[in-house]
Amino acid sequence: MTDLWDWAVQAYAAEGVQAACLDLQDSADQDVPLLLWAAWCARTGRPLDAETLEAAVDLTRAWRDQAIAPLRAVRQRLKIRHPDLDDGAREAVRSQVKAAELAAEKALLQGLADQSPPPAAAAHDVLTALAATSRAWSPRVPRTLLQTLAERLPA
Repeated sequence: MTDLWDWAVQAYAAEGVQAACLDLQDSADQDVPLLLWAAWCARTGRPLDAETLEAAVDLTRAWRDQAIAPLRAVRQRLKIRHPDLDDGAREAVRSQVKAAELAAEKALLQGLADQSPPPAAAAHDVLTALAATSRAWSPRVPRTLLQTLAERLPA
């Protein structure tokens, strides 16, 4: 099995996964890298106990609050045309911010991989892992959206 970053990039590119992830992010305030990590853990037979989930959520919140969310906000603001900004320059800066946001997400995924338990068994049920991770992230578990993501993720 590939490492977490490579798996996440491949999974995100699979048909329907990006849309499912963005729906979870935008309508249910879920964290996409955290959910992809949980799915990878399930696929690679890595058990997610309460301590592992708590540590993963803590790391994700730190990266999200300190880097990912602020970069995303700047990138989204730069989507909007402004009469005083040259469109080419604005888009160039937006691309750089997008690259920085992606680098922060990659660093988060590396941190999650580093603190992941070793494989201990055969693959686990992805939906169960997604639901447990979602529950650790927030009190609301968007089961239907998680089911959609689980169904679209590649094996």
